[in-house]
Order: sequence, then C-alpha cells, then structure tokens
Amino acid sequence: MWLIANIIDLFLRTFTGFLSASVVTLQLTVVGLLVGATLGIIFALFKVSNSKVLQTIAGFYITIVRGTPLIVQISFLYFGISSFIVLSGFWAGAIALGVHTGAYVAETFRGAIQSIDKGQLEASKSLGMTTKQSMQRIIFPQAFKISLPALGNQFIILLKDSSLVYVIGVAEIYSLANMEAAQSFQQFESFFVAGLYYLVLVILFSYIFKMMEKRMDVDKRTEVN
Repeated sequence: MWLIANIIDLFLRTFTGFLSASVVTLQLTVVGLLVGATLGIIFALFKVSNSKVLQTIAGFYITIVRGTPLIVQISFLYFGISSFIVLSGFWAGAIALGVHTGAYVAETFRGAIQSIDKGQLEASKSLGMTTKQSMQRIIFPQAFKISLPALGNQFIILLKDSSLVYVIGVAEIYSLANMEAAQSFQQFESFFVAGLYYLVLVILFSYIFKMMEKRMDVDKRTEVN
C-alpha cells in the first residue's frame, strides 16, 4: 500500500510539471510528423520517378536514416549542425524526429502510390490533365487514404520515440521523470507516472486515428506496412 500511496503523492505533486512536459512531447511529435510527412512525400516521389539520379538520392537517404539509431541522429543534429547554425534543443530534436520519420513515411507513400492502378493515371491524362494535376487530384487523395493506418502507427511510434530527446535537455515527459527520480530518489514511482502519461497519450491518439480511418472508410486490407 505504501507504494501506491507514494505513486499517488508523486502524481499529485508533479501534475503541473508533467502536464507541461506532455505539451512539449505533443509539440515534438506533431512537428516531427509534419517534417516527416513532407520529406516522406518528396522522397516517395523520387522513388517512383523514372530518374535514376532521384531514385539513388532517395535510396541513399532511406538507407542512411533507417540504418542509424535515432538517438545518434538527434545527437548529431544538435551537437554537429548546431555548431554552425543556432538551433534550440526543441527544434533540433523535432527536426531529427522528422528526418527519421521521413524515411519510413517515404516507403509508406511509395507503396501506397504504387498500389494504385496505373490505368487511373493514364485515364486522367487522356482527359487532359497534366501529370501534376493527375497526382494532386487522383493519385494523392487515394494514396493518403491507403497510408492513413500506417501514418497513425508512425505517429504513435514518434510519440514514444520523442522521449529520446532527453539527451539534449528538452523538458519532455521522460526528461522530467529522470529529473524527478534523481531529486526524490523515487525512481520506480517517477518512471511509473511517466509511463502513465505516455499510455494515456497513446490510447487517446490511437482512438483519434481510428475515428479518422472510420470517417474516411479506410479498408484495412489496403493497409501498407
């Protein structure tokens, strides 16, 4: 019982701090997903283009990013590039999360685009649309719908991976739990409470993405892994 009492006491005592840290975690996740989605679309288009140069650039990016740990990428961006460009810990962490996510989103979009019947592109061109118009009006809306379940999963992964930015001093949930554990010597209680915050956020956003899929009537059989 004393352990439960300690957890409740710590939860109430740190509620304001963890609430602020949760906002920072969400900001990191949203910015990371926006950067990742932008890079993902660009490199997915490179991958499906007829240009060998663009395919090679996209393949190089995806291989490097997927082949190195996220914590190394965060440290590299913050301690490496920040030597030349003034970059706060938050923006260095958010951009690193976005670059990392972009490599996975690129493969998701590439699979979604290639799963759409090529006849649709040819049909749209026969109606007088340019390639750009066909992609914007015909291909992208379908690719986004197909990609939505995978993007939801990527958002959840990104939310949990955001804990790694504690290495560059960003005050998100895990960072706060680490500081609280060091100050109060209540390691178990601190990380237990931090886990609760992550769990609540994951359940909340899993529900939101499920509702979005339901609203868009996403067919689970089209999910791209």
